[in-house]
Amino acid sequence: MSVDDLSLDAIRAARERIAPYVHTTPIVTMTHLGLNLKAESLHPTGAFKVRGAFNALLTLAPSDTRRRVVTHSSGNHAQALAYAAAKLNMRAVVIIPETAAPTKIEAARRWGAEVVLVSPLGQDRYEACDRFVREEGAILVPPFDSSTIMAATGTIGLEIIEQVPNVNCVLVPVAGGGLIGGIAAAIVQSRPNIRVIGVEPMLADDATQSFRAGSIVEIDPQQALRTIADGLRTARLGEKTWPVIRKFVSDIVSVPEGAIRAAVKDVFAEARLVAEPSGAVAIAGMRAARANPKHTVAVLSGGNVAPEDFRGLLAA
Repeated sequence: MSVDDLSLDAIRAARERIAPYVHTTPIVTMTHLGLNLKAESLHPTGAFKVRGAFNALLTLAPSDTRRRVVTHSSGNHAQALAYAAAKLNMRAVVIIPETAAPTKIEAARRWGAEVVLVSPLGQDRYEACDRFVREEGAILVPPFDSSTIMAATGTIGLEIIEQVPNVNCVLVPVAGGGLIGGIAAAIVQSRPNIRVIGVEPMLADDATQSFRAGSIVEIDPQQALRTIADGLRTARLGEKTWPVIRKFVSDIVSVPEGAIRAAVKDVFAEARLVAEPSGAVAIAGMRAARANPKHTVAVLSGGNVAPEDFRGLLAA
């Protein structure tokens, strides 16, 4: 994939394509801080991933819609693909690490997907996907490393600059890079003066290290598993997302676990929204990014957290 493939025209086309299935999410301002939140947690599946899932399925050839689709995911992309497939009368199978949040696993099952649990380490998830593609003719829908996925996440960027005309900084969680890649491509090609800054946990800081090194840095997967931000436990950026990040992203910063927990509580107290730890990371990064909250939008990427876990985060 060339970075040029992720043009504004491609992002606008994705927006038109998914519009019948994906609603525009609101901007919610945190009461005292004044930080604007892009509430992607308010999708039916509780996270932004539904945008990419629909765009991927809606761009398939008609003959391919009769085949099963398969993906691997820590949870949010899995349930998004399950949901989109159900709405489009398709069949889905999702490969999920056995350490994923039970609420995310059950959500994928609830939407009718076949769920296959694998080890979170090694190549198990990739090998399982390859087996479905090779033996059953299933179609792989990557969780992030795809221009189709990034074109769909770019629709978030288009919405932000329409909803907050005075924005000068956008904070985005980083895992494999599909979310920030699409958002940054949309925003910087529309308004080059706006900074797009990635935020990730210090325990899974491969993107921060990569940005500083100028090349992809892979970290120990065991280290990434230690962060409470379960949706950001990736060990490296994608081959397709990395060039987009290098071209359009201004900076990437990392935050400690305590800041993530505090952000979950702040979002609940000041915006009356539920944020999973992965979804709250961008809010936690505001100070590290030295952003003015009144002119900043932080992407609240997801709110899929079990009630008992959420209570524990609020009590911490």
